[in-house]
Amino acid sequence: MTVEPRRGFDPFAPADTDVYEIRTAADGPVGSLPLTDQLLRESPSGDLFGLSQNVGMGWSAAAAADRQVLILSTQGGVRAPDGAPIALGYHTGHWEIGLLVQAAAEELRRLGTIPFAGFCSDPCDGRTQGTVGMFDSLPYRNDAAIVLRRLARSLPLRAGVVGIATCDKGLPAMTMAVAGLTDLPGIIVPGGVTLPPKEGEDAGTIQTIGVRYAHGRITLEEAADLGCRACASPGGGCQFLGTAATAQVVAEALGLTLPHAALAPSGQPVWRDLAVRSARAVVALAATGTTTRDILTPASVANAMTVHAAFGGSTNLLLHLPAIAHAAGLAQPSVDDWIAINRRTPRLVSVLPNGPVHHPTVRVFLAGGVPEVMLHLDRLGLLDTSVMTVSGGTLAEQLAWWEASERRERFRAILRAADGVDPDDVIMPPAAAAAGGLRGTMAFLRGSLAPEGAIVKATAIDPRAVGGDGVYRHTGPARVFTSERAAMAAIKQGSIRDGDVLVLAGVGPMGTGMEETYQVTGALKQLPIASRVAVITDARFSGVSTGACIGHVSPEALAGGPLGKLVEGDVIEIEIDTKSATGSVDLVAHGAKHFTPAAAAAELASRPPRPDLAADPRLPADTRLWALLQEAGGGVWAGCVYDEQKIASRLRR
Repeated sequence: MTVEPRRGFDPFAPADTDVYEIRTAADGPVGSLPLTDQLLRESPSGDLFGLSQNVGMGWSAAAAADRQVLILSTQGGVRAPDGAPIALGYHTGHWEIGLLVQAAAEELRRLGTIPFAGFCSDPCDGRTQGTVGMFDSLPYRNDAAIVLRRLARSLPLRAGVVGIATCDKGLPAMTMAVAGLTDLPGIIVPGGVTLPPKEGEDAGTIQTIGVRYAHGRITLEEAADLGCRACASPGGGCQFLGTAATAQVVAEALGLTLPHAALAPSGQPVWRDLAVRSARAVVALAATGTTTRDILTPASVANAMTVHAAFGGSTNLLLHLPAIAHAAGLAQPSVDDWIAINRRTPRLVSVLPNGPVHHPTVRVFLAGGVPEVMLHLDRLGLLDTSVMTVSGGTLAEQLAWWEASERRERFRAILRAADGVDPDDVIMPPAAAAAGGLRGTMAFLRGSLAPEGAIVKATAIDPRAVGGDGVYRHTGPARVFTSERAAMAAIKQGSIRDGDVLVLAGVGPMGTGMEETYQVTGALKQLPIASRVAVITDARFSGVSTGACIGHVSPEALAGGPLGKLVEGDVIEIEIDTKSATGSVDLVAHGAKHFTPAAAAAELASRPPRPDLAADPRLPADTRLWALLQEAGGGVWAGCVYDEQKIASRLRR
């Protein structure tokens, strides 16, 4: 038989002669293990074999039994020593955090402990926008938290855990993991932020170049140039207060990071210093027997919710903070808890994308970050400062230090000198924030279209669309889509009109894994009618989304929710009270027929689901399983968690 020669790669090509230089035995490490009679008689074989493994990897035999500290991270990619890429990561957020791992490890070693490092990398929500990759985004969080906790438990002698992560799902997963290790000292090191370009667009705006080009607002050359410069430094989360930045803020507000840790500029000395001092902190916590159980309490969760409201944070934290509380064995905050906190908490931070001035997140860090915001909130009596933090003292002690610290004074001075910005214009005193028209962060809606609730980032609504009484009102025809692709096509073709209500149904957990729909909201923002178009969906939104974007509609369409029964010709009425943090979203008419709230509920109950309503056929089996488990565990308003007791109860029926 004649065989044609292979073209291109040839697996049978002659090998390099070096491959034949084989050793079949080695001398082994020098020295002897620090064994004792008691260790040999009483220790599990795994603990003893671990000593052999430690020395086999190059650790000193004499120090092989020293106290162990585990560093977990979401590091991605492979960097050369000079920072050049050998293999890219998924995003800048995890590209540089290997440097934080190294800095923490070197300090742990200096302190006489053995640092171990484990990794579970994370995806990029920006990279997966509008793609099937988004179907794995939120489900990844639960899986990664499980893997990270398993890695921690698989190092039986670890005395503490340092968790290093940055972005939308990696940091919530890491925080859930550390929160769930309640009997261990644990600390979070946020991966910081990337810098904005000196001239150009931020990483949120740049994600709309496709729709802007389609509408003739930028040229091909402009798109290529702007896109090249959007991520101006190689590490850190995006420059806006999206989910990544908000997750950093919340981790600090929970007391799980050192003070002034969130939003540090990646790669810079202040950023590396956080890893070094966090290594010292976890060793100190271990020495005093302080564990995560001492840090995470109902009061610290309430503090984090309050800080979230004051920052104007991403709505995605309504999924993540309940999940963190659940992991810690605490009660998950209810919708009423969120409403009460948002009603009483003023928004104080002027930042991308909320405004009023679109300062990048690095300026928020320089203005004082989380501790500066907490100072204002404490003066208003909105925080419980008796809670413990990983600094080893109470929040009250931490804030007293911050107020008089050289760190505060010098960083605020740097902001004035470098960017010509007054720190009080970024983190605003409450009176100045009120005078500047800063509205509350979120509003919680109910109504015939959202019987179990929905959420809107009220602070992201165009102020021109809000009445003098602080209420946004909109009534318009439903434009119903059951896929993001179809909605995007309508936007690019110009068929979304002034006053429309764009309904995106069937894209909740069961349909797409509860995809993030920034592609849609970002595209609408570029239209001149953006402030006069509303969006309603059972999916979720990016933290950089703006406009009247109502998400997390429950029950979701594929679970029989009324959103999946809307048709063209329906008229929807939306009312959002930005002062009371409440509102409604209702079907009020179909053609000439008008409905009372009761009549609307009856009408929707009588309708069958839309015939085109179905889970995306490309939805992975892994994500279908996640959707079933999180629904059994309490669903969206419980944080999309795996609640083993609730799931077991379902299985026993």
